[in-house]
Amino acid sequence: MVRWLVIGGVAVVALTIFALVDLFVTNTNRLRAFPKPVWIGLIVVLPVIGPVLWLTIGKNRPGRATTPRAPDDDPRFLGTLGESADERIKRLEEELRRLDEEEVDPDSGDTKPPSS
Repeated sequence: MVRWLVIGGVAVVALTIFALVDLFVTNTNRLRAFPKPVWIGLIVVLPVIGPVLWLTIGKNRPGRATTPRAPDDDPRFLGTLGESADERIKRLEEELRRLDEEEVDPDSGDTKPPSS
């Protein structure tokens, strides 16, 4: 019976050490629910429950988005736009070309359409 208690104690200590090391090497932006100091307290104060909580819900898993993406980085958002990127570039280049062709009146600073 004592042998099983010793084995169980070693297993709990090993699990606690593993969870703490995993917590320390985890990047801060992957944490869920609590900041690192709270997780350290949970793991140390609750020897079995704390490490199990950390390993199950403590951090975001790889492959899940941890930070919001900008709309221009999200392919699903880009797919909902009416024009493609090439069409938009062509339209903007044409607008720039028209702006470059406009003449500026030196007296008033107003723009005039190009003289033909």
